[in-house]
Amino acid sequence: MKPVLIACAHGTRDPDGQATIHAVIEAVRTAMPDVDVREAYVDVHGPELQDVVDEVTPSSLGTAAVVVPLLLAGGYHVYHDIAKAVESREDISPAPALGPDPRLIDIVMERIHEAGVHPTSTVILAAAGSSDPRSQADTAEAAEMLRARWDGPVRVGYAAGISPTVAEAVAEARQFGEEEPVAVASFLLAPGFFQKRLEDSGADQVTGSLAPHPKLVEIILERYHDGYGA
Repeated sequence: MKPVLIACAHGTRDPDGQATIHAVIEAVRTAMPDVDVREAYVDVHGPELQDVVDEVTPSSLGTAAVVVPLLLAGGYHVYHDIAKAVESREDISPAPALGPDPRLIDIVMERIHEAGVHPTSTVILAAAGSSDPRSQADTAEAAEMLRARWDGPVRVGYAAGISPTVAEAVAEARQFGEEEPVAVASFLLAPGFFQKRLEDSGADQVTGSLAPHPKLVEIILERYHDGYGA
């Protein structure tokens, strides 16, 4: 039997966001019909990660499960919530976050082109935001990946928690006379409260969130297989 894949997302009250995460998890199930794929969340609603972990049958023969964070950067939820949930289970492996990964930037670029953003416009890469410096470092690395592929200026903004906020980043781009129109490129997994903040940032254009997308499934499967040395 292959290890259980626990797909662990943040959680959202937004119905569209919930449906989007469910669609990603169903796509993972379709891609791996021989693997038991279970969903879990670290905040807002259940099923709670700890409960899902406790339901996995212990194994003395190898890895019983791999927890794959459906999160774009490392941070508190990866290094505390997920780590704590599995700390007493040597047979359950926590995988890294989905990013930074160049395939996420592939999706960002697709969303930018879908929105019709001018190729020299300033782009604000808009992440959720975290006070954890490891999460900020992951977002900064993602921004560098985007700069390598975008002809205009690239800034970073955050939907919550820390500065610069997305609205501040938009205002600063205009203040310094950077290329307009100013676009916000969502670096969020699914629709929800944070995506609405991006839409209220004052930008001329705002792209959609990353999911659903086949490359997300590709990354999730890779994190899973790496998690038990397949």
